[in-house]
Amino acid sequence: MATEAADLNCPCGSGDAYDSCCGPIHQGRAAATPEALMRSRYTAFVLALPDYLLATWHPRTRPATLSLDGSPAWASLQVLSAGQRGDEGQVHFRALYPAAEGWGSLEEASEFVREGGRWYYLHGRTREGVYKPGRNDRCPCGSGRKFKACCG
Repeated sequence: MATEAADLNCPCGSGDAYDSCCGPIHQGRAAATPEALMRSRYTAFVLALPDYLLATWHPRTRPATLSLDGSPAWASLQVLSAGQRGDEGQVHFRALYPAAEGWGSLEEASEFVREGGRWYYLHGRTREGVYKPGRNDRCPCGSGRKFKACCG
């Protein structure tokens, strides 16, 4: 029997079930903070929900179309910092994925804006690279275990 996404931990790494974390935001509830929107967008990349990604992208910077073909198999998310001041917000995160030789990472400093009570992704400065976890770091696979006891 297939497990419903609602029964699983949310891909965003919050530790909550999808149906009480990013699920309601994907169904139309406004994200309360820029971090909540960013986590829901990461989850949308994991679940291949391009329409949601476009809907939460600010019209000023939104592309006409979005294809997720060729996207990495996202494994985990690390929020490095997040904050907001008034109707502007920032989130600095690292998203990890398995690569041919270990782990790849996409790090982004994202900017968000709130309009009409809703947060929108505006743009981000990205950097890709190789992620080399230390033996005692949390495993990039998202298990929550130490790297040395999991994938190391």
